[in-house]
Amino acid sequence: MKILVCDDHALFREGLELVLGQLEPGAELSSVGDAESALARVAADDGLDLVLLDLQLPGMDGFAALSALRREHPSVPVVVLSASESPADVRSALERGASGFIPKSTRGNVLLSALRLVLSGGVYVPPLVMDAAPASRSAGAARPPLTGRQLEVLRLLARGLSNREISDVLKIAEGTVKTHILHLYEALDVTNRTEAAMRMRELGFEE
Repeated sequence: MKILVCDDHALFREGLELVLGQLEPGAELSSVGDAESALARVAADDGLDLVLLDLQLPGMDGFAALSALRREHPSVPVVVLSASESPADVRSALERGASGFIPKSTRGNVLLSALRLVLSGGVYVPPLVMDAAPASRSAGAARPPLTGRQLEVLRLLARGLSNREISDVLKIAEGTVKTHILHLYEALDVTNRTEAAMRMRELGFEE
């Protein structure tokens, strides 16, 4: 696995590399300090599996870099890793094609779970987006953006299937199912399977 980190603070990059070392044994980590260098690195290395991108960068800003990366290298997932905790910034990043948005205040174990979700094909949306949504718990409340795979997991979970049964039905690893469920709990602002099933119906996610 090859991961590129784009952040202009060397100390943060060094600390992040220590955390990312737990993602997968033998993972290759590299870093750059500006968007232009990130674009050049991605263009020169077609084996990258993931790009972690800050928003506040010298020269080209992170949003412009995100748009360029998605346009020029659509197969490489890009996750925004930012000090911003603005729901507007989260939505803007997702609308530009980010595979996730992780605030820098996020704990290491949550960051790793979020990245595993992205690497399995999911999209990570931080709880702060749900916190900013209207308080209504009715079907008219804001619906979090979920991928097709996440909806499949949610619907099977709501039918009462265990993680192992969901794994067998969808032909994916049980660990991947657990990661999807972690994301669903955060996106739906719930803490257990029963609440997730209820929230699914309230938001109109039923088939």
